[in-house]
Amino acid sequence: MDDGSTTESILPVVDWLVDGAPTAGQPQDVLAQLCDRLLVCGLPLHRVAMFITTLHPNVMGRRFLWRPSEGVLVTEAQYDIVATDTYGRSPVPVVFEHAETIRRRLADPTCPNDYQILDEMRAEGVTDYLIQPLPFTNGEVHAVSWTTTRPGGFADEQIAALEAIRRPFARLAEVYALRRIATTLLNTYVGRGAGERILQGRIRRGDIERIHAVILLSDLRDFTSLSDRLSGEAVIGLLNSYFDCLVPALDAHGGEVLKFVGDGLLGIFPVADDPVIACRGALAAADEARAALTEANAERTARAEPELRYGLALHLGEVLYGNVGSAGRLDFTTIGPAVNLTARLETLARDLERDLVASAAFARHCPEALTSLGSFQLRGFRAPQEVFVPSGDAP
Repeated sequence: MDDGSTTESILPVVDWLVDGAPTAGQPQDVLAQLCDRLLVCGLPLHRVAMFITTLHPNVMGRRFLWRPSEGVLVTEAQYDIVATDTYGRSPVPVVFEHAETIRRRLADPTCPNDYQILDEMRAEGVTDYLIQPLPFTNGEVHAVSWTTTRPGGFADEQIAALEAIRRPFARLAEVYALRRIATTLLNTYVGRGAGERILQGRIRRGDIERIHAVILLSDLRDFTSLSDRLSGEAVIGLLNSYFDCLVPALDAHGGEVLKFVGDGLLGIFPVADDPVIACRGALAAADEARAALTEANAERTARAEPELRYGLALHLGEVLYGNVGSAGRLDFTTIGPAVNLTARLETLARDLERDLVASAAFARHCPEALTSLGSFQLRGFRAPQEVFVPSGDAP
């Protein structure tokens, strides 16, 4: 297809973007199908990359890299990339900050070699490099880069075609970015399962369901006295260190953190079909967390810092799972007698100076790993409750 027909042939691609790229289901699909359509329109694309920053506690942004016949590779960039020489010598932060288009005609001997990536492009035989801003409606600027190996680089009509799709492409990229941010923030602040339910529309007060789950409750002991002795920054560091030992273990074994309550953590392991799977997963998570806390305490002792003394309680039962609160301020949580029993067990763990205790309902699914300590009267429960500890911890 000759260059003169590119502008006219690009119009269906623009319409496809404006319609929301209905044939694509994921952002990587959008980029892959967009590039395929542009190839049909006669654009000699070699490598295309989209750079989208995001709102995430650990991830600064994502790169979507397309190559012909290879599809789209998605990678994440951590925040520490900003301090690297590679990022500092890249055109991407320039586009982010100034919202300007940068073009380097690498086939031209007088082309400046002012960005590190240009050497890589030349090694691949690239003759033209174009990076454009993708402006979002909230003022944020993201970026997309286009390269070609065509002799002489992109023709003027091809550059005009890429400019024609830039803004509708930015609108669609923003839609997907906002969806991802919403999911990330919900997962970060209310938990993965709760976040999915909220996005599915479970947002009304009283939207409650009964589920069978393992409940895990943890508490950091002596927190009040530590808070009184330590600076605020040291207390936050201590809590983060504690939760860093717990949360990854829960995530790795099918658990979900519902909330942090001061120095405590409430998590659940929903029962899908077999309670044995949930119980063994929860026990494995507890064991992994205890090992991580032992290692963390060794490091803290070496630094003359106070140890993390804690208690964990496990119970299997039915809970009410959903929205509780006032009309305009809701919390997605679990409530019910099973949660109350777990809280009493955690208090008993403190009184018995045990790191981990479990209920009889939980222990019957892990009989080889737990040993009974006997029955105890727990506040608020008429019948004594049999309590179990890991067999290796039993007297």
